[in-house]
Amino acid sequence: MPFDSIENVYSEKKPPGILKTIWQIFHTDILSITGFYGVLCLVLLCIFGHLIAPYSADLVFENQILLPPSWSHNGSVSFFLGTDDRGRDILSCLLSGAAMTFGSALLVTCTAALLSLLTGALGGMSRGFTAFIMKHIFDTLFALPSLLIAFLIVALSAPSLFNATLAVFLAILPRMTRTVYHLIRDELDKEYVIAVRLDGASKLYILFSIILPNISATLVMELTRSLSMAILDISALGFLNLGAPFSSSEWGAMLGSSIHLLRVAPWAVFLPGILISISILLVNIVGDGLYRAINKSVH
Repeated sequence: MPFDSIENVYSEKKPPGILKTIWQIFHTDILSITGFYGVLCLVLLCIFGHLIAPYSADLVFENQILLPPSWSHNGSVSFFLGTDDRGRDILSCLLSGAAMTFGSALLVTCTAALLSLLTGALGGMSRGFTAFIMKHIFDTLFALPSLLIAFLIVALSAPSLFNATLAVFLAILPRMTRTVYHLIRDELDKEYVIAVRLDGASKLYILFSIILPNISATLVMELTRSLSMAILDISALGFLNLGAPFSSSEWGAMLGSSIHLLRVAPWAVFLPGILISISILLVNIVGDGLYRAINKSVH
């Protein structure tokens, strides 16, 4: 018994891991965790939206054109959010269109993040003429707005959701790569990195064990900012009929095809726009919350 008490006195509690610490801090922020569950709902809509939709997004009800939402005087319970000028159920289109707008933006951003991390790290850890060339390439591409690059790429190809997604990918990739490159270059000039390098540490150890953990908060912020830009760019291209066709259920295309109905059927215009705005807002809330949580866990 005495030996047990001595062991209890000198026993040390294992500190929680960094990811658990970040989650504990993030979970205490009500606004951030609300945004997180909102983004999670959007991801689930991308996967199961077409399954839970009351009708197919392509199904047309010729006798139910421009029907108002169900809570209106002339609304119908069968069409909760009303119908558009083609007779399609708006709720079904919004649920099915989540994969086209948010899902495409998420896929584009994650792919661009992986490539930019690889390319930016390669350029950031290199020196001499290679680093000089890559720096000026990144700075030149970053000078052009992402939406302008997307417009130029789509203008040279046929309008479609795939081409719009590819254009947005090529537009946000230089921005993310440049951010990674400059973050790594700035960290390499700091005293603690120089000290580790003088101790004989390899470049891979410095990159993965020293630099990336210290720039992770800024990387997360850049990732969520790029996701917001991707959502906005894909929607803008669809709105201008340069991306997904107006006959599709992509939110930007729905907004563009219904803009002339603003006075006649405002619900057909506002609902896709509201979803686009909410998606961008939720992503930014999550990004800000993760940024604060990572910084607090580091300090």
